[in-house]
Amino acid sequence: MKRVVILGAGESGAGAAILAQEKGFDVFVSDMGAIKPEYQALLNEHHICFESGQHSTESILNADEVIKSPGIPLTAPLIQQLQQQGTPIISEIEFAARYTKAKMICITGSNGKTTTTSLIYDMLVRAGLNVGLAGNIGNSLALQVAHEQHDYYVIELSSFQLDNMYDFRADIAILLNITPDHLDRYDFQFQNYVNAKFRITQNQTPQQAFIYWSEDPVIDREIARIQPKATLYPFGANSHNMAYTDGKNMIVSAYQEVEPLQIGIDELSLHGKHNQLNSMAASLAAQILHIHNDVIRESLKQFAGVEHRLQYVATIKGVRYINDSKATNVNSCWYALESMTTPTVLILGGKDKGNDYSEIDALVKEKCHTLVFMGLHNEKLHEHFDNFGLTIYDTHTLHDAVMACYEAAHEGDTVLLSPCCASFDLFTSYEDRGEQFMAAVKAL
Repeated sequence: MKRVVILGAGESGAGAAILAQEKGFDVFVSDMGAIKPEYQALLNEHHICFESGQHSTESILNADEVIKSPGIPLTAPLIQQLQQQGTPIISEIEFAARYTKAKMICITGSNGKTTTTSLIYDMLVRAGLNVGLAGNIGNSLALQVAHEQHDYYVIELSSFQLDNMYDFRADIAILLNITPDHLDRYDFQFQNYVNAKFRITQNQTPQQAFIYWSEDPVIDREIARIQPKATLYPFGANSHNMAYTDGKNMIVSAYQEVEPLQIGIDELSLHGKHNQLNSMAASLAAQILHIHNDVIRESLKQFAGVEHRLQYVATIKGVRYINDSKATNVNSCWYALESMTTPTVLILGGKDKGNDYSEIDALVKEKCHTLVFMGLHNEKLHEHFDNFGLTIYDTHTLHDAVMACYEAAHEGDTVLLSPCCASFDLFTSYEDRGEQFMAAVKAL
């Protein structure tokens, strides 16, 4: 019996273990950290052997194949041992895809993944399709393949998930943008990160679709270099794209024989230039799947957005508080600032991932009168922003950060939590950070 070892027992790991067991493998799950009670219960329910708080090397190195959590870096000693002895290491997505013939709509990019993924899912649900949501959001793809068997899966993919995908083929691949992110995981080499993102189009043929932002210089350069085999569907600001804006309307035409979709920009439920791009990418995917323009239009008008992404929290004493905790990199913060229409108090800080803050310099100077740093180590933020001539508060807890904002903001201002950084210095996740921020604001 072939032995499969799963490293990491979160959502993806537990799902992979159940699918592997159902397919007749000898399964063992190992997690160096504590396994959440709900996943322990799931593994126990299926009588799957697991360990937590340690990696028993002898029980792992005898695997025929390893399914690795995307959170475990390739530089981890155990991973390097497995690689040295030639043990295949794959992702949950790679494993699950072996056991379904469903169409895979896969979305990646440095920013906008969750919004675009959620919007496409909304369109497919409105169209009455049998669709699952997986990857970084939704439930484990492997668990859905084991127990639900959808006809379509809409999958948000991080670069970490793409790292261990080899034979997987996306029916529709979407690449929204590429800006420096997670460089600490890629030897601080931007090209390594770019290469990971472009794995989304590997193995595609002309029968599959590759949707991409044509005005991203990194994407444009890489397409010229690698020449993807998929059929290309560019979107952007110019009319030579298959989806574009003319300043007032968004026009989408994936097929010449189908009437173009046209919708006023002011009709879109999602605001800001970045969300126009997300909406174009999602609409192209829906048209490729032959969803009617009326359904796409309805979704574009009614979609409510995602939590922790430019999420309105409250207005207190004339000051609007916005939760953009999902902005875990500098480019996400740029998009958030670009959408601000009032004087802004900006909360920055967290676990730095090799950030270059100069990308937001112009917008910080234009939009912000106060910066509030919130993190265990704010030295790099001080080094970069202290000479801007803005009011700066140095805080090390969320409570202190919110109180500093309350003190600094004036009626008509916006307080924006858009940290530019990962959350793991003070919080368990960006969701935890956002939820604590919203609770602190509502307690003012």
